[in-house]
Amino acid sequence: MTSPDPLMDAVAAALFLLLVTGAALLLSGYLHRVFSGSVSVGLPGRIERAVYRLIGTSPEEEEGWRGYARDLLIFNGIGFLALFALLLLQGALPLNPQGFGAFDPLTALNAAVSFVTNTDWQIYSGEVSASYLSQMAGFTVQNFLSAATGLSIAIAVMRGLTRRSTDRIGNFWVDMTRSVLYVLLPVALAAALLLASQGVIQNLDAYVTAGPQTIAMGPVASQVAIKLLGTNGGGFFAANSAHPYENPTCVTNLVEAFLILLVPAALPFVFGRMAGSMRQGWAIYAVMLTIYAAALGGLYAAELAGNPLVGELGVLGISMEGKEVRSGLLGTALFAASTTATSCGAVDAMHDSLTPLGGMVPMILILLGEVVFGGVGSGFYTITGFVVVAVFIAGLMIGRTPEFLGKKIEAAEMRMAVVTVLVPGILVLLLSGIALALPGAMGNPGPHGLSEAVYAFASMSNNNGSAFAGLDATGPFYALAGAFAMAVGRFAPAVAMLALAGSMAEKKAVPPGPGTLPTASPAFVAWMVLIILLVGGLTFFPLLAMGPVAEYLMMAGGV
Repeated sequence: MTSPDPLMDAVAAALFLLLVTGAALLLSGYLHRVFSGSVSVGLPGRIERAVYRLIGTSPEEEEGWRGYARDLLIFNGIGFLALFALLLLQGALPLNPQGFGAFDPLTALNAAVSFVTNTDWQIYSGEVSASYLSQMAGFTVQNFLSAATGLSIAIAVMRGLTRRSTDRIGNFWVDMTRSVLYVLLPVALAAALLLASQGVIQNLDAYVTAGPQTIAMGPVASQVAIKLLGTNGGGFFAANSAHPYENPTCVTNLVEAFLILLVPAALPFVFGRMAGSMRQGWAIYAVMLTIYAAALGGLYAAELAGNPLVGELGVLGISMEGKEVRSGLLGTALFAASTTATSCGAVDAMHDSLTPLGGMVPMILILLGEVVFGGVGSGFYTITGFVVVAVFIAGLMIGRTPEFLGKKIEAAEMRMAVVTVLVPGILVLLLSGIALALPGAMGNPGPHGLSEAVYAFASMSNNNGSAFAGLDATGPFYALAGAFAMAVGRFAPAVAMLALAGSMAEKKAVPPGPGTLPTASPAFVAWMVLIILLVGGLTFFPLLAMGPVAEYLMMAGGV
């Protein structure tokens, strides 16, 4: 591999982000039409209407936030039970050419919660544990449904913010149907065909034996496409997107990073269209892009600097141990930043092998609450919580009325925003503390062992799914605590933001006046970035100081 050229890599990264921005703008117009009901024509329209007849609903039957949240929880509860049962019965079901037995109950519980919550945290190795039926009817189906759930919540929150004097924010069943039928299925199908053309396998063959080696086969392209597009992240193989059957070329590496960012990047612009002010959408997008670009640059610089302890051994150049050598430093940094800025968690390199400061970047991105760009849907409604907090604090500081889109921010909205912003962080601190107090719960001693445990609970509580792989998370504590963290980290903020949307929808809008804080200005963008960093910094600075920062100081001092 040739030495990286930082200038050329910076240009390439800028072009990549320009492509993402352009595609997001185009997709946002389509998404706006989808959820306004303007594309229900032809065969997809007939399928949509047939689904409504089957479940007994229609787009005209909208609900308040309580009804929306109830349907959301019921649907995902049924999905959990179905996947849990499938994994327990796997050994007796078809499409299992390798004869894999049933998942043990704790692993099945953790995996079912993981995929239903869009986390895809895996304490099992897919190619030696899961049948083709479990991969397709279980994991891949939930990849679609969990992503559609997040997208539906985001659209409902947008309605709540932009509607006036109503208690209705939409119909969950209609939003789910449109999310899958018009967005996720067609884009994932196109992506799967593109990936398959580049060498990602798609078959139902038995595993191939070549001498002492067994080569896993399976329906990989169809799962990889939606795991990335839906910011799910669970790999068909244990190596995830570092496996050549999931990510065979530099082209697929860029395509996969692009798919991860596509829908989350489009949602701020959808909001701008629904609000009738694209400036509002651009402001939120600018906050996301600013933090993402800074994180990508920091990760690239940390890995470019390498490990001085390796240099002392006479090994020149950057450290590529555990990295994606086919894609080089930029490809590795781009994928790592994208997958942790969103709630994807797919990896093309082992994050545990990053340098201490390099590994701190994806950890920080996750700890910030995955708002940059966040998961499909979850990124938008989480950053909306930060918008409410930022507006309220700014109003208190400068003596202006806390308003957003002409609606007053009051105590009820603040409570829901605080739940959204703080619940994942509380889970990380609480469960990491318990883990550190338990004997044998840390994978390694010292600062790196602390980083592994904190990263694990940050990943689960924020529904990311990636890991510092030096931690053994297969025991009962991590299986149960992880399931709890994933469920609460997913549904507590979701329900809180639906409640906030319901409250905002009932308010009347007032024209902006001299006391109104502009929320689409560069100054507010800078204020939002500061609020997000302050919340993350104040909450997690001690953990970061004792973990990756301490490890870096030890490395730099040759300890």
